[in-house]
Amino acid sequence: MKALRQIILSLVLLAAGLFVWIAYVPAAQPFLAKTGVLDLLGVEPAPSQAGGAQQDRSRRGGAVPVVTARVGEQNRADKITAIGDGRARRSVTVRSNAGGTITELAITSGQYVQAGTVIARLQDEAEKIALEQAQIQFEDARTEAARIGQLETSGAVTEVRLRESELALRSAELAVRQAEFDLSQRRIAAPISGWIGIIDLETGDRVNAQDVLVTITDRADILIDFRVPERVVGMIEVGQQINATPLGQPDTVLRGEVSVIDSVVDRASRTLLVQGRVANDDDLLRAGMAFSVNLSFPGETLLSIAPLAVQWSSDGPFVWVVRDGKVSQVAVSIAQRNSDAVLVRADGLMADDLVVTEGVQALREGAEVTPQDDEAAASAQDRPTQGDTL
Repeated sequence: MKALRQIILSLVLLAAGLFVWIAYVPAAQPFLAKTGVLDLLGVEPAPSQAGGAQQDRSRRGGAVPVVTARVGEQNRADKITAIGDGRARRSVTVRSNAGGTITELAITSGQYVQAGTVIARLQDEAEKIALEQAQIQFEDARTEAARIGQLETSGAVTEVRLRESELALRSAELAVRQAEFDLSQRRIAAPISGWIGIIDLETGDRVNAQDVLVTITDRADILIDFRVPERVVGMIEVGQQINATPLGQPDTVLRGEVSVIDSVVDRASRTLLVQGRVANDDDLLRAGMAFSVNLSFPGETLLSIAPLAVQWSSDGPFVWVVRDGKVSQVAVSIAQRNSDAVLVRADGLMADDLVVTEGVQALREGAEVTPQDDEAAASAQDRPTQGDTL
């Protein structure tokens, strides 16, 4: 008797637990209906709050209204993200051509200069004196050469004397050129147009030959060096669009292009060095900044469906396809998720097919439906019903 009471008590507890599960767990009824337990118990599944009207209509044999969307096609995008280092389009370190004292400093830190602008002058009094002496000697040699040339017509000058005067004139000319060059080395000009960096010099400072004076940077365009995996070597090309985001400015997205592609794949990392270029019209970028670079490569063409059309079962994802006024399940394999579409592979699905995006709660295999597209459904919701006040 004790064992019988325990068995009866266990059955009562099991029945109570089953009742609570069916009454208060929404997912229980569809599961038990699918396994046939509800039919065995003689319990009719209750329609869900969201799809009760559609389920009642389905049980009565009427067509279920659903919202549908057409299946499209899109290219699967192979996206690559890389971290790159930015540098200026051109950057020149200006050095002193000679040693001496700075007598004039015509620039300030952060200034923009044009190519050819004199940025500094060194003490040049000695070079000016040397140039003046060379010019005097040149004039003397030229006068002597002219006098010897006149005497040559009378036969009073030997060939050797004539040759000596010509050499003296040529040497004097070269001496003038050398003096002019030495004087020009005392003047330092900007080799390119660009922005001056921070200057650590003052008028009166003494510099030696090859001392660094300033750095001039042309940052009208910023070049970004980054690496891509070798699998995209055959797809990347010069002129391809890139999107670059400065790591220090995550809300800024810059459009640029691939400017140079290296010719050798690095054996250690199996990557290829690529150089991109972005415009710096607002002068917000600086050389040395780090960038996140995104590239997209078009891949295979796949079916594109609305994200709401994808449903899930124990067997995986599927969609409801409408054909001849009836729906059927078609299993799909998700290849890529985008913000506005899901790219899938499916044997029983084709482009321009209609898939259900709303009203899937009451659908069963082979159920009759009345399809509407998104615009028609929105218009129907906006129209007032008979009980609404106009």
